[in-house]
Amino acid sequence: MTKQATAKKIQKILNEIYPEPPIPLQHRDSYTLLIAVLLSAHCTDARVNKVTPVLFAKASTPEEMVKLSVEEIENIIRTCGLGPRKSKAIWELSHILINEHQGKVPDSFEALEALPGVGHKTASVVMSHAFNKAAFPVDTHIHRCAKRWGLSNGKNVKQTEKDLKELFPKKDWNRLHLQIIYFGREYCQARNHTPSLCPICSWASNS
Repeated sequence: MTKQATAKKIQKILNEIYPEPPIPLQHRDSYTLLIAVLLSAHCTDARVNKVTPVLFAKASTPEEMVKLSVEEIENIIRTCGLGPRKSKAIWELSHILINEHQGKVPDSFEALEALPGVGHKTASVVMSHAFNKAAFPVDTHIHRCAKRWGLSNGKNVKQTEKDLKELFPKKDWNRLHLQIIYFGREYCQARNHTPSLCPICSWASNS
């Protein structure tokens, strides 16, 4: 089976299991989504979703966030890991949004990736789900699944993203990345995975 045929069959399975996958991070708008995604680095979405209601009750806009000290932010987000770095980034990017973007989250990769603490994956999630721009954010679940399914032999997420973008229709990228994340968590975990029981690994090439 060619990679293209494999990708088509995988997409059919994912559409059947997860026809309308929700965004796993709780948020209200583009700003709160940006902060939630930043916090999710090296942290579970479930943990972030416990922390953000407390943070956003105090500050859900850049203007409110800069009124908090970095230490106050860190005390709230501490359980998400990398507290000192993330709290500083949140405070600094909020200042930049006010001073350079009229308090709004920019809708371009270049402007987003120029913000403190915002890498390509974070920018991709915001572009995808805040602005509905085609993007294919690749996390560890997607990287793992793409390799297992023979869709990419990328040594890093950048190469995996490139490979997946070439295989799947652009109009489906935003939904697909969520579908693969949910599938990776439920059926194709990193540990204790039995390929023969996986709806995709049981037949896909690199299982």
